[in-house]
Amino acid sequence: MGTITASDLGDETEAELRRDLAAAFRISARLGLNSGIGNHFSLMLPGDELYLLNPRGMLFQELTASNLIVVDYDGKVVRGEGVVRPVAFHIHAPIHKARADARCVLHLHPPHTTALSLIDNGRLALAHHNNLIVNDRVAYDDAMTGPAGGLEEGYRLAEALGDKTVMVMANHGILSVGPTVHDALHELLVVEQTCQYQLMAMWTGHQLRKQPDNLRWNYRGVWSDKLEGRFLLDAWRRVLDREEPDYRT
Repeated sequence: MGTITASDLGDETEAELRRDLAAAFRISARLGLNSGIGNHFSLMLPGDELYLLNPRGMLFQELTASNLIVVDYDGKVVRGEGVVRPVAFHIHAPIHKARADARCVLHLHPPHTTALSLIDNGRLALAHHNNLIVNDRVAYDDAMTGPAGGLEEGYRLAEALGDKTVMVMANHGILSVGPTVHDALHELLVVEQTCQYQLMAMWTGHQLRKQPDNLRWNYRGVWSDKLEGRFLLDAWRRVLDREEPDYRT
């Protein structure tokens, strides 16, 4: 297992993929979306055999482009220093295998989406403008199976996700997939904020005001073909370049 240094991030394509993913970890930490050293993000490298993953035991705010490890479909670290958290391998490898378009897989326990997952039959209402696009893209896994103790749970999650891009995981958190980091991350952030709006409105005790179904976007394609995921990640990277430039190294 060879060490990856700040001066050895692979070719420029791999280096930029690493920087995008490292930025996603830092953004999530800043927004308070992750759980300590838990939670995990993965990103396929060019080809279909290897993916980047955060090594076990590191806080999101510590992660840099160079300390992301390269893992194969057997869960073996083929480049980088660190070990794979088993639950991360059990979830991410099957989903990457099942969905060719899921180049990036993000799993978090953000407060508001997780709170929704704790409510019996917790669902996104058609209340906020965001719901007009996200509701048709969200799957709900209502099975309570406990932590992913083996690959069979990852395959079950992949089946529950189906062809959707986001999944609210009962009593657990959220999963988001996309062809790029910016697609998966922006959609996850929109869902989390929409859950926050909904829960805040529900706390008033008043009934939610539902929008008409004919306003739905009925869009299931690539997120950034309609919304500004790349612009958002670039904006965050400019902030990180000023305030946490080590993420790039």
